[in-house]
Amino acid sequence: MDIDQIWRHIDQGRLDFADLFESLTAEQLAAPSLCEGWTVRDVGAHLTMAHARLRDVFWPLVRSGFSFNAMVRRAALEVTLTPAEISATLRSFVGSRRTAVGIRPTEPLIDILVHTQDVAIPLGMHVKTPGQAAIVAIERTFSPCPDPCASPVATTTSLSRQRTSTGGAVPRRP
Repeated sequence: MDIDQIWRHIDQGRLDFADLFESLTAEQLAAPSLCEGWTVRDVGAHLTMAHARLRDVFWPLVRSGFSFNAMVRRAALEVTLTPAEISATLRSFVGSRRTAVGIRPTEPLIDILVHTQDVAIPLGMHVKTPGQAAIVAIERTFSPCPDPCASPVATTTSLSRQRTSTGGAVPRRP
């Protein structure tokens, strides 16, 4: 999968999530998600931080004791956007290739695929995950100590060659 395809999946995922999010009732937005300690609304708020710049995360990181996970949680809980603003923000990202500081395009892909399920599953909704996008996300998730400067295209091209040579099976890492 090339970088343009990755971004098309991210864009479609954001549009689909925004549609899903807009369809939810106040009760559903307040329901627990699969993300421990987060409501469905908190997950949507988290996704709006995909374009965060260093200036947006520096002080929250300091206030969170330089713990990335604590900063992400804190920031999501502090987002004051309404559900309609969350959906509109996600839609406004479509077509942009901007990522949060230090993030490669595979991370927003993982975020939108996983968090869509984090919201849908506890609400009893079935949302299909695109197979090729899921393979790229899985490969990135399980790659040992990824090089932040490496091209995600090279990684996914390598995976495509391996899948072809193995008859479609996803190769295991040693």
